Amino acid sequence: MLQNRIVKRILAYFGRGLILVAPTYFTFVIIKEGIGYLDSILPIYIDTSDKQTLYLPGLGLLIILSSIVFLGFIFSRFVPQSFFAFGQSILKQMPLVSLIYYSFKDLITAFVGDKRKFNQPVLVTVNQQSNLKKLGFITQTDLSNLQLEGYMAVYCPHSYAFSGELFIVSAEHIQVLEGLSSADVMKMIISGGVSIK
Repeated sequence: MLQNRIVKRILAYFGRGLILVAPTYFTFVIIKEGIGYLDSILPIYIDTSDKQTLYLPGLGLLIILSSIVFLGFIFSRFVPQSFFAFGQSILKQMPLVSLIYYSFKDLITAFVGDKRKFNQPVLVTVNQQSNLKKLGFITQTDLSNLQLEGYMAVYCPHSYAFSGELFIVSAEHIQVLEGLSSADVMKMIISGGVSIK
């Protein structure tokens, strides 16, 4: 009896310790790997006085991020929009390049910038008979260009993955989740419903 209680208490302490350590560890590993990858794009080595090279981790990442901010500033302030329109009209003429470029552009603008897409969380009725529903985000409200009047495009991310599914849903089967932030809904989906505000 006493042994069982000791084992249960040890397991409880282990569980609490795991909850504390595991998320911290994985967050650290992901950030470290991300910085390492970005550093490998632009590695910076400094020659020291004793003819050895000194590697400064994070300096390449800092230069890349600073360059992106600087380019964003320059192109926002000094380069006319007609230049972008001209450049994009050329890219549209190149089939494979156009597909890759616009796929990445749309993906990035879905998360950052003025035209963010994952900002309207919704509840979608997937099966009316069983009243099965899915959480997702409206990505297109007007699909008339696909001859789908009254339908919307809803993206439903998968849990514990960087993937998801696109559903074309009738507007009557979409319930907009008012008062909930996109970040909270995304956190709930990604965590498999475990993380709820």
